Amino acid sequence: MKTSFAPDRLADPAIAEAEQILRRCVHCGFCTATCPTFLELGDERDSPRGRIYMMKGMLERDEPATADVVRHIDRCLGCFACMTTCPSGVDYMHLSDMARARVAETYTRPLPERLLRGLLARLLPYPGRFRAALIGGRIAKRLGLDRWLGGLRPELKAMMALMPDEVPAPAATDRPQLWPAEGTRRGRVALLAGCAQQVLAPGINAATIRVLTRHGFDVVVAREAGCCGALVQHMGLMEQARDQARRNVAAWAALADQPGGLDAIVVTTSGCGTPIKDYGHLLAGDAYYADRARLVAGLARDVTEVLAGLDLTPVRSLPAGLPVAYHAACSLQHGQKIRDLPKEVLKRLGVTPLEPAEPHICCGSAGTYNMLQPELAGRLGARKAQNLRRTGAAVVVAGNLGCLTQIAAHMPEARFIHTVELADWLTGGPVPDALAGVVEAGVVEDVA
Repeated sequence: MKTSFAPDRLADPAIAEAEQILRRCVHCGFCTATCPTFLELGDERDSPRGRIYMMKGMLERDEPATADVVRHIDRCLGCFACMTTCPSGVDYMHLSDMARARVAETYTRPLPERLLRGLLARLLPYPGRFRAALIGGRIAKRLGLDRWLGGLRPELKAMMALMPDEVPAPAATDRPQLWPAEGTRRGRVALLAGCAQQVLAPGINAATIRVLTRHGFDVVVAREAGCCGALVQHMGLMEQARDQARRNVAAWAALADQPGGLDAIVVTTSGCGTPIKDYGHLLAGDAYYADRARLVAGLARDVTEVLAGLDLTPVRSLPAGLPVAYHAACSLQHGQKIRDLPKEVLKRLGVTPLEPAEPHICCGSAGTYNMLQPELAGRLGARKAQNLRRTGAAVVVAGNLGCLTQIAAHMPEARFIHTVELADWLTGGPVPDALAGVVEAGVVEDVA
């Protein structure tokens, strides 16, 4: 793509990077075939190619974002299927980060949008606040206020629909501490406790700790680590994202500097793993944190990457005739380029995963997307659920809580479980909540 940035604009390292990304685009349009919003809407402006043209104009001419540009950039899920498809290697991820930051800096959203986005940025990354909000939402539902709130804004209606009927109690496994290895020690890893996940599904972290300690790893949750920064980054709040990244980098780099170091930083939410593995880029301009950020990014591993290196010996099997489908989270297959490994791990555990049609298409969760773009997210969630339903699956396995929550809302007849929860149970851990009914029916087979 030909560009015409003014020389003074190119003196800005971010603009210089944007120009290099733009120059790689050859207008081929391959990205349109895998873009979920283009497939749903058929509008070129809602395709990566169309958005790139709009981003180019905004950045090149140093113009504030317009309402039209914002509408189409907001509709981007950030699934990065376009990057998997692109033959020219266009770095759409970092270009879209710059565009969202530009929107946040130059565009004044209507007051209801500002309030909603501000609320999400102040609640979701903080487990205590988020838990309190969920408890409040639960009370509102019981009083019937959810119907009134949902009538005010479609985004509020989507939020209320996604709220669980019951809020799990805080789990001991989410508190900063060390869990020592069982048997022969193999190493030491840090675990990202996360933000929303530890509130909504504490069993995921607990399962991770059990399976790793059983296989010889000390597991540490650092006191200072928190939200990965993805939630605010997706809303263009880059300085907040950098602040959250710095806190995590400081916490994990300190652990790496201790005797014994760190073998990995284990991430159980793939939507967190993608930005953590990119900390080196996010903090490249920070003289103090740049080297530490590259160290942390190099240590980050999705939990399935760690599971793949373990001697996973199943001691029980799933009931015969219980079909299992694997859903590939976009943040895992496109963001981290981890495609076949989770399915290989499942096969080693004795599970033959079914694969739905359109496995590359996003389910519509995408961080805060299913709350900020509920209509499109709903269409994509229903599309994904229908494809999974056609496999005949009774159980859906995935490596990202957002995906599990989003698809479950459209496929209530199925059971949903994280990959590591299934791995933990099959190798000797307790029954996960998602399979409790099956186990109680007495149809689980011990293979030990």
